[in-house]
Amino acid sequence: MAIILSIETATTNCSVSLSKEGETFALKEDYNTNYSHAERLHVFIDEILKESKTDKSEITAVAVSKGPGSYTGLRIGVSAAKGLCYALNVPLISVSTLEALAHQVEIDQGFIIPMLDARRMEVYAEVFNSKHQSLRSVKAEVLDETSYADYLNMDMVYFVGNGVEKTKSLICHKHANFVENRLPSAQEMGALAYQKYKKSDTEDVAYFEPYYLKDFVALKPKPKL
Repeated sequence: MAIILSIETATTNCSVSLSKEGETFALKEDYNTNYSHAERLHVFIDEILKESKTDKSEITAVAVSKGPGSYTGLRIGVSAAKGLCYALNVPLISVSTLEALAHQVEIDQGFIIPMLDARRMEVYAEVFNSKHQSLRSVKAEVLDETSYADYLNMDMVYFVGNGVEKTKSLICHKHANFVENRLPSAQEMGALAYQKYKKSDTEDVAYFEPYYLKDFVALKPKPKL
């Protein structure tokens, strides 16, 4: 029986779940606007195991959100996942952040565009059909009034993620639907991780790195007056 611990830290949502055979049975997350991963992630992991009465020895794999997303958030999540894999001697499974986010939207037809806020008017986005199959790979793109026009002119488009706020201020189209106040969550990771687990689609724990999409840019400190 596969029990997978999933970790999601790509955005401000510090999220941990436990799933059995792909069905999530426990979830712990901090769905707010501040990054708290360094302080809360390991606490959440201990709490979710205790509250669900699951022993660490029962975990058969650890799944981690691989990005794109926050550079620091992803590093914290991946470091924690690797540590658990080494300690428990279990495989590491990576789950696309945007694919998991797309699964928060269930539709019969149309397109789903999960998007994460990047710098200024930029987002990280991918395009999926109603069956959650990727139609266009992940891109870092600057938004304007014509963004996603090809999809909007064909059918309904459902935008989801924390990139929605800047998107709805630009795109005014009768087919545009904005699913607000949603962040990537470990809730949807269990089913995706289980499909990879069954195929032994795992990562090399020693060499796996998050999918940052863009290089980290450190901000220069302001000069003291």
